[in-house]
Amino acid sequence: MRIKPFHRIQPHPSRASTVSCPPYDVVTTKEARELAEGRPDSFLHVIRPEIDLPDGVAFNEDAVYQQAARNLERFMSDGTLVRDETPSIAIYRLAWEGRSQYGIVCTCHVDDYENGSIKKHEKTRPDKEDDRTRHVLTLDAHTGPLMLTFRDHEQVDRRLALDTTGRPSVHFKSPDGVTHTIWTVTDTDPWIEAFRDVPELYIADGHHRAASAARAAARRREERPDAGPDAEFNWFLGVLFPASQLNVLPYNRLVLDLGEHSESDLLEHLATIGRIAPCEDATPDRKGVFCLALPSGWHRLELDADPAADPVSRLDAAILQDRVLAPLLGIQDPRTDDRLQFVGGIRGTDVLMERVRNGSAALGISMHPTGITDMMDVSDADLCMPPKSTWFEPKLRSGLFIHAMDSNRQDNAPPVTT
Repeated sequence: MRIKPFHRIQPHPSRASTVSCPPYDVVTTKEARELAEGRPDSFLHVIRPEIDLPDGVAFNEDAVYQQAARNLERFMSDGTLVRDETPSIAIYRLAWEGRSQYGIVCTCHVDDYENGSIKKHEKTRPDKEDDRTRHVLTLDAHTGPLMLTFRDHEQVDRRLALDTTGRPSVHFKSPDGVTHTIWTVTDTDPWIEAFRDVPELYIADGHHRAASAARAAARRREERPDAGPDAEFNWFLGVLFPASQLNVLPYNRLVLDLGEHSESDLLEHLATIGRIAPCEDATPDRKGVFCLALPSGWHRLELDADPAADPVSRLDAAILQDRVLAPLLGIQDPRTDDRLQFVGGIRGTDVLMERVRNGSAALGISMHPTGITDMMDVSDADLCMPPKSTWFEPKLRSGLFIHAMDSNRQDNAPPVTT
């Protein structure tokens, strides 16, 4: 794999906690507006700029992208964000609920995404691609990193141990209880050499950001045919984590109605395809186990996977869809059927039973987390994961690292420091 240091645009360490914010795709406009209220330096003004425009302005109107560019320019001019003169790599540690994960903040080449060395497992939506591509091109910057992973590598582990022994440059705790720590590494050659021995990267979170980075680079190549393959706009922002360190939570399900089935009827049908019994614990303890929230209480359903099936068909999300949701409940397309809702594991299982008890849902399904190895197996087979299969926690904060594409920079010219 090719990785490269870059001239980081970042907040001053004393302002990192107030500038940083959740990623653009985990908050609604309403939530972003509430989080940014009274916080003029919140990076939400850059990644969700519609919060600074009147209600009713569509997310993809020209005014939204222009507002984002104005806000980024304001942050640069008033010192909210500063650009490092020395290119570097950063080590980014996220500590939450007794565990830590260490990521390498660097840039990756779009050609490696296009040729499949950076592997994907998810289809992207054109409207979301269009939005992020316009955002990147208007700002001439990548404002949110991808979360990438790779199979654990001994040399990378050694470098992580060496480069996190000194004093960090940034350290703070965000409102969601995650502690964020950043070390700056200017001696980057050992990192570049270490990743030459890593055969592939996997997108864990950020498929639309990856697709938009590739599209933005293609546009800049058309505009700048004189620029070489190493022009800055050919690189995009990523945080690379060893696979064993990532924390995956389940992505649970809610079914709003049982169609033609009563609860007892559904339980009878489930007994013909698997093993089902009442239970107290709402958390599945292994693959192939689903805990069902019904008005009568929790039930444990066990469904055996076909060992000869492909990597997608062996996933719990696929087993549930193929054996329960489609044939019994008539939910044929989980992406579009409005009878099916998804609940991130961060919200726990009590919310499932609460929704069933208050009558706003008929069935809650507590899932076992999808394993990172399962995700990589799907990517290796060039297949797509079922929708809403993985929920990564903690999330990367936005606003701590920005990568300028420097599209107007000439070869050998000093970096743009706007």
